[in-house]
Amino acid sequence: MAELGLTRAAAILLCSGANLNFEDPVTYYTALHIAVLRNQPDMVELLVRHGADINRRDRIHESSPLDLASEEPERLPCLQRLLELGADVNAADKHGKTALLHALASSDGVQVHNTDNIRLLLEGGADVKATTKDGDTVFTCIIFLLGETVGGDEEEARMINRFCFRVAQLLLEHGADPSECPAHESLMHICLKSFKLHFRLLRFLLESGAAYNCSLHGASCWSGFHIIFERLCSHPGCAEDESHADLLRKAETVLDLMVTNSRRLQLPANFDVHPVGSLADKIQALHQSLRQLELRPPALKHLCRVSIRLHLQPWPVDTKVKALPLPDRLKWYLLSEHSGVGEDDG
Repeated sequence: MAELGLTRAAAILLCSGANLNFEDPVTYYTALHIAVLRNQPDMVELLVRHGADINRRDRIHESSPLDLASEEPERLPCLQRLLELGADVNAADKHGKTALLHALASSDGVQVHNTDNIRLLLEGGADVKATTKDGDTVFTCIIFLLGETVGGDEEEARMINRFCFRVAQLLLEHGADPSECPAHESLMHICLKSFKLHFRLLRFLLESGAAYNCSLHGASCWSGFHIIFERLCSHPGCAEDESHADLLRKAETVLDLMVTNSRRLQLPANFDVHPVGSLADKIQALHQSLRQLELRPPALKHLCRVSIRLHLQPWPVDTKVKALPLPDRLKWYLLSEHSGVGEDDG
């Protein structure tokens, strides 16, 4: 009855003493688990109101009804009903995996888009700091999927990038920190290392106020400035190399965004560069300009620019700047340099 969603027949069985806690001898799922798997929200409510344990886990996979509901977009009605009925949104299995982490891990960005499930869980109070015993965080899935876009099908890569962008937006809106360490679990660190590939997502993170250094330990752990210049210096290029010129343009934009997020610039220690190739002089000049900016007391106009841009966060800051009732010359100063670079990326 649970599988078919026949609530009237199920109600009669329950009134006649049917065992709510009976487990399928093969799957060890209860009737409530089965109702969720078959997306029967009315059956879910009937069973819970008759005393079914809404947070019960099966003995094989340790999955709760909420975990199962979170894993497929088609089960969104059951997910919503379970949350309305009081399911524990932050209950975790023996591995530390919550329903939010289930929803993220079940998404591939191409065929399974759990965006609505993730949004509903976050709105229901899901903890964005949840971490499994293996160290997986809410950003682990996004980092993995971004890696899948390298060298793959272009259309699939675009779909994955769109999915990752939207999920990152949702997570940041609910307080997730993309700049924590360890570095391999930091979305900001991953985007900085591949800033040309993930330029649009990186720009969103910076314009949403994410730290460009490790948010726990500062630049001594890892620094966005180090990462950008390491990438520039590792690509020697040649006079006709347009890809290197594009890399430099995007690097300039990212560095400018980091500068406009800082009232007082603090570069990492031992911040030296040794560029080679056709653009070595430009890279050296860019590095020197940052050094000079760090040594000088910040100018009042810089402090005003930073304050206004911080006030306009989150993304898209440049769009908000353009809408301000200000003279064009002042808006040009408030805009990030090269503000049009990479707008269509991702």
